[in-house]
Amino acid sequence: MAINYIPLDKEKHKDTKVAVNNTFKYAKKTHLAAATIKEFAQLASTMPIVFIKDPNNDRYHVVAMLGMEQSQNLFLNGERWEGPHVPMNILRYPFDVRPDGEKLGVYIDENSEMLSDDGQPLFTEAGEPSDFLKNRQQFLADLANSEMMTQRFVKQVIELELLEEVQIRLTYENGQQRNVTGMLSINEKKLLELPEEKVLELHKSGFLGAMYAVMLSLGQLNRLVELSNGTENPIRNMQLSVVKAEDKAQEEAAQ
Repeated sequence: MAINYIPLDKEKHKDTKVAVNNTFKYAKKTHLAAATIKEFAQLASTMPIVFIKDPNNDRYHVVAMLGMEQSQNLFLNGERWEGPHVPMNILRYPFDVRPDGEKLGVYIDENSEMLSDDGQPLFTEAGEPSDFLKNRQQFLADLANSEMMTQRFVKQVIELELLEEVQIRLTYENGQQRNVTGMLSINEKKLLELPEEKVLELHKSGFLGAMYAVMLSLGQLNRLVELSNGTENPIRNMQLSVVKAEDKAQEEAAQ
């Protein structure tokens, strides 16, 4: 059933309960998850973090790679998560925080399988948020704050023209080869060439550490290759390379 987020309402949802478990089957087909700056350090030790560009509005986003293919989450083994860290945007489900007028509001997926008669109640009999909901509201507030900081981080990276396009060449056990494209990362050479005062500014804002976390996280592509061993067609080897501007121009001209 399709996801349908609606505003959380104490009247409409007074009897709603949410099942609390450690399964993530709802993320089975999620191969990219939005990543926020406050979790970069933790995620970078587990999974690759890259930038992607939305072709519809030319906006850039930071995402954690959970798989090499569409609808493939290599971190899920059955319903168990294979790794010490889970992106906040996976953990927040079935809730979301979205603009509601001039403020942020809590939303819930009314079609979620996590809505259960045996779960944690969202409201008390007096109509007040339960302790469970209060904890989720705090988590969502932290997520919203981190996302706003991430937007400022992305804006700074774009203004400094630090992004470079990268691609992954995969060879599978059955001999099949494919390129994974559309990803961008930080160009360390350009970063090192920045004026000292700008570097100091980035350091004080926490953005410099975030940039290095993104760059270092690409080493976790090997983790995705390792996790692919549990699939029907494991990845035999992988090669990461930078897409040079002249090569891309020739490729576009040939199309």
